[in-house]
Amino acid sequence: MIYIIIPAYNEEKNIGRVIRDLFQHGYKNIVVVDDGSGDDTYIEAQKMGVTVLKHEVNRGQGAALQTGNDFALDNGAEIIAHFDADEQMNIDDIKEAIKKINENNLDIVFGSRFLNGAVGVPWTKRFIILPVARFLNNFFSGLKLTDAHNGFRVMTKGVAKKIIITQDGMAHNSEIPAQVKKYNLSYAEIPVNFIYKEYGQGIGGGVKILGDLFIGLLIK
Repeated sequence: MIYIIIPAYNEEKNIGRVIRDLFQHGYKNIVVVDDGSGDDTYIEAQKMGVTVLKHEVNRGQGAALQTGNDFALDNGAEIIAHFDADEQMNIDDIKEAIKKINENNLDIVFGSRFLNGAVGVPWTKRFIILPVARFLNNFFSGLKLTDAHNGFRVMTKGVAKKIIITQDGMAHNSEIPAQVKKYNLSYAEIPVNFIYKEYGQGIGGGVKILGDLFIGLLIK
Protein backbone atom coordinates (compact mmCIF):
# COMPACT_ATOMS: atom_id res chain seq x y z
CA MET A 1 0.00 0.00 0.00
CA ILE A 2 1.89 3.01 -1.31
CA TYR A 3 0.33 6.39 -0.60
CA ILE A 4 1.42 9.56 -2.40
CA ILE A 5 0.80 12.72 -0.38
CA ILE A 6 0.63 15.95 -2.39
CA PRO A 7 0.40 19.26 -0.50
CA ALA A 8 -1.12 21.84 -2.84
CA TYR A 9 -1.62 25.59 -2.63
CA ASN A 10 -2.99 27.43 -5.67
CA GLU A 11 -1.95 24.70 -8.09
CA GLU A 12 -5.07 24.49 -10.27
CA LYS A 13 -2.97 24.68 -13.44
CA ASN A 14 -0.66 21.82 -12.51
CA ILE A 15 -2.42 19.42 -10.15
CA GLY A 16 -4.38 17.57 -12.83
CA ARG A 17 -1.28 16.74 -14.87
CA VAL A 18 0.65 15.65 -11.77
CA ILE A 19 -2.13 13.25 -10.78
CA ARG A 20 -2.50 11.94 -14.33
CA ASP A 21 1.23 11.21 -14.53
CA LEU A 22 1.13 9.38 -11.19
CA PHE A 23 -1.78 7.26 -12.45
CA GLN A 24 0.16 6.45 -15.62
CA HIS A 25 3.06 5.22 -13.47
CA GLY A 26 0.75 2.87 -11.60
CA TYR A 27 0.14 4.80 -8.38
CA LYS A 28 -3.45 4.62 -7.17
CA ASN A 29 -3.52 5.85 -3.58
CA ILE A 30 -3.05 9.56 -4.15
CA VAL A 31 -4.01 12.10 -1.52
CA VAL A 32 -4.08 15.80 -2.35
CA VAL A 33 -4.20 18.17 0.61
CA ASP A 34 -5.55 21.51 -0.58
CA ASP A 35 -3.98 23.94 1.89
CA GLY A 36 -6.53 26.75 1.78
CA SER A 37 -6.08 27.55 -1.91
CA GLY A 38 -7.74 30.64 -3.35
CA ASP A 39 -8.17 29.06 -6.77
CA ASP A 40 -9.79 25.83 -8.07
CA THR A 41 -7.09 23.42 -6.88
CA TYR A 42 -9.66 21.44 -4.87
CA ILE A 43 -12.08 21.15 -7.79
CA GLU A 44 -9.38 20.18 -10.30
CA ALA A 45 -8.04 17.48 -7.98
CA GLN A 46 -11.52 16.11 -7.33
CA LYS A 47 -12.11 15.82 -11.07
CA MET A 48 -9.23 13.34 -11.21
CA GLY A 49 -10.96 10.97 -8.79
CA VAL A 50 -8.38 11.04 -6.01
CA THR A 51 -8.84 11.69 -2.31
CA VAL A 52 -8.81 15.44 -1.69
CA LEU A 53 -8.54 16.82 1.84
CA LYS A 54 -8.96 20.52 2.51
CA HIS A 55 -7.66 23.07 4.99
CA GLU A 56 -10.11 25.94 5.16
CA VAL A 57 -7.20 28.38 5.65
CA ASN A 58 -3.64 28.29 4.38
CA ARG A 59 -1.62 26.69 7.19
CA GLY A 60 1.58 25.77 5.37
CA GLN A 61 3.21 22.78 3.74
CA GLY A 62 4.19 21.09 7.00
CA ALA A 63 0.59 21.09 8.22
CA ALA A 64 -0.63 19.74 4.88
CA LEU A 65 1.86 16.88 4.99
CA GLN A 66 0.84 15.92 8.53
CA THR A 67 -2.81 15.89 7.47
CA GLY A 68 -1.90 13.63 4.56
CA ASN A 69 0.22 11.32 6.70
CA ASP A 70 -2.58 10.91 9.23
CA PHE A 71 -5.05 9.98 6.50
CA ALA A 72 -2.66 7.52 4.87
CA LEU A 73 -1.92 5.77 8.16
CA ASP A 74 -5.61 5.53 8.99
CA ASN A 75 -6.17 3.81 5.63
CA GLY A 76 -3.49 1.14 5.79
CA ALA A 77 -0.47 2.78 4.15
CA GLU A 78 2.76 0.77 4.24
CA ILE A 79 4.86 3.33 2.38
CA ILE A 80 4.26 7.10 2.22
CA ALA A 81 5.84 9.40 -0.36
CA HIS A 82 5.80 13.21 -0.21
CA PHE A 83 5.47 14.70 -3.68
CA ASP A 84 4.96 18.28 -4.90
CA ALA A 85 2.04 19.62 -6.93
CA ASP A 86 4.00 21.93 -9.25
CA GLU A 87 5.26 19.38 -11.83
CA GLN A 88 8.89 19.93 -10.87
CA MET A 89 9.52 16.52 -9.31
CA ASN A 90 10.34 13.37 -11.27
CA ILE A 91 7.89 10.52 -10.66
CA ASP A 92 10.58 7.92 -11.44
CA ASP A 93 12.35 8.99 -8.24
CA ILE A 94 9.53 7.49 -6.16
CA LYS A 95 10.28 4.02 -7.50
CA GLU A 96 14.00 4.45 -6.86
CA ALA A 97 13.39 5.59 -3.28
CA ILE A 98 11.13 2.62 -2.55
CA LYS A 99 13.71 0.28 -4.06
CA LYS A 100 16.38 1.82 -1.82
CA ILE A 101 14.21 1.30 1.26
CA ASN A 102 13.44 -2.32 0.40
CA GLU A 103 16.94 -3.35 -0.60
CA ASN A 104 18.62 -1.74 2.42
CA ASN A 105 15.87 -2.17 5.03
CA LEU A 106 15.72 1.58 5.59
CA ASP A 107 13.19 3.69 7.44
CA ILE A 108 13.28 6.79 5.25
CA VAL A 109 14.90 8.06 2.05
CA PHE A 110 15.51 11.74 1.28
CA GLY A 111 15.95 13.14 -2.21
CA SER A 112 19.02 15.23 -2.99
CA ARG A 113 19.53 17.49 -5.97
CA PHE A 114 23.22 17.80 -5.16
CA LEU A 115 23.98 14.11 -5.67
CA ASN A 116 23.39 14.64 -9.38
CA GLY A 117 25.29 17.91 -9.53
CA ALA A 118 22.29 20.18 -8.85
CA VAL A 119 21.46 20.15 -12.55
CA GLY A 120 19.11 22.98 -13.50
CA VAL A 121 18.89 24.49 -10.01
CA PRO A 122 18.79 28.32 -10.30
CA TRP A 123 22.12 29.80 -9.25
CA THR A 124 20.76 31.82 -6.31
CA LYS A 125 19.29 28.66 -4.83
CA ARG A 126 22.31 26.52 -5.67
CA PHE A 127 24.99 28.85 -4.31
CA ILE A 128 23.19 30.98 -1.69
CA ILE A 129 19.83 29.77 -0.40
CA LEU A 130 20.35 26.00 -0.36
CA PRO A 131 23.86 26.00 1.18
CA VAL A 132 22.61 28.18 4.05
CA ALA A 133 19.51 26.04 4.52
CA ARG A 134 21.61 22.89 4.39
CA PHE A 135 24.00 24.25 7.03
CA LEU A 136 21.12 25.17 9.36
CA ASN A 137 19.46 21.78 8.79
CA ASN A 138 22.62 19.85 9.53
CA PHE A 139 23.64 22.00 12.49
CA PHE A 140 20.32 21.95 14.30
CA SER A 141 19.11 18.46 13.35
CA GLY A 142 22.44 16.66 13.66
CA LEU A 143 21.67 14.77 10.46
CA LYS A 144 24.18 15.31 7.67
CA LEU A 145 22.23 15.66 4.44
CA THR A 146 23.49 17.04 1.14
CA ASP A 147 20.31 18.95 0.31
CA ALA A 148 17.55 20.89 2.07
CA HIS A 149 14.02 21.98 1.29
CA ASN A 150 13.29 20.01 -1.85
CA GLY A 151 10.29 18.26 -0.28
CA PHE A 152 10.87 14.79 -1.73
CA ARG A 153 11.01 11.94 0.78
CA VAL A 154 9.68 8.40 1.10
CA MET A 155 9.14 6.67 4.45
CA THR A 156 7.72 3.53 5.98
CA LYS A 157 4.55 3.57 8.04
CA GLY A 158 6.61 3.08 11.19
CA VAL A 159 8.44 6.32 10.55
CA ALA A 160 5.23 8.21 9.76
CA LYS A 161 3.80 7.06 13.08
CA LYS A 162 6.86 8.27 15.01
CA ILE A 163 7.48 11.55 13.22
CA ILE A 164 4.91 14.19 14.07
CA ILE A 165 5.21 17.40 12.06
CA THR A 166 4.50 20.36 14.33
CA GLN A 167 6.06 23.07 12.14
CA ASP A 168 3.25 24.17 9.83
CA GLY A 169 5.54 26.06 7.44
CA MET A 170 8.77 25.16 5.67
CA ALA A 171 10.65 24.50 8.91
CA HIS A 172 9.22 20.98 8.77
CA ASN A 173 12.08 20.23 6.37
CA SER A 174 14.43 20.46 9.35
CA GLU A 175 12.03 19.05 11.90
CA ILE A 176 11.77 15.73 10.05
CA PRO A 177 15.56 15.08 9.92
CA ALA A 178 15.81 16.12 13.57
CA GLN A 179 13.28 13.45 14.50
CA VAL A 180 15.06 10.89 12.33
CA LYS A 181 18.15 11.62 14.41
CA LYS A 182 16.20 11.61 17.68
CA TYR A 183 14.67 8.18 17.06
CA ASN A 184 17.86 6.76 15.53
CA LEU A 185 16.07 5.85 12.30
CA SER A 186 17.94 4.40 9.34
CA TYR A 187 18.08 6.69 6.32
CA ALA A 188 19.78 7.34 3.00
CA GLU A 189 19.72 9.88 0.19
CA ILE A 190 19.19 9.28 -3.51
CA PRO A 191 19.83 11.66 -6.39
CA VAL A 192 16.64 13.31 -7.64
CA ASN A 193 15.94 15.33 -10.73
CA PHE A 194 13.85 18.49 -10.65
CA ILE A 195 12.47 20.29 -13.67
CA TYR A 196 12.51 24.05 -13.03
CA LYS A 197 9.91 25.38 -15.42
CA GLU A 198 10.38 28.86 -13.97
CA TYR A 199 12.28 30.38 -11.11
CA GLY A 200 9.44 29.72 -8.69
CA GLN A 201 9.72 31.42 -5.33
CA GLY A 202 12.50 33.80 -6.25
CA ILE A 203 15.12 35.22 -3.90
CA GLY A 204 12.44 36.77 -1.65
CA GLY A 205 10.73 33.42 -1.24
CA GLY A 206 14.04 31.78 -0.46
CA VAL A 207 14.82 34.32 2.24
CA LYS A 208 11.37 33.75 3.73
CA ILE A 209 12.07 30.02 3.86
CA LEU A 210 15.32 30.62 5.72
CA GLY A 211 13.57 32.91 8.19
CA ASP A 212 10.79 30.39 8.74
CA LEU A 213 13.37 27.65 9.22
CA PHE A 214 15.44 29.62 11.68
CA ILE A 215 12.47 30.73 13.77
CA GLY A 216 11.08 27.21 13.79
CA LEU A 217 14.36 25.79 15.02
CA LEU A 218 14.68 28.43 17.75
CA ILE A 219 11.22 27.75 19.18
CA LYS A 220 11.48 23.99 18.81
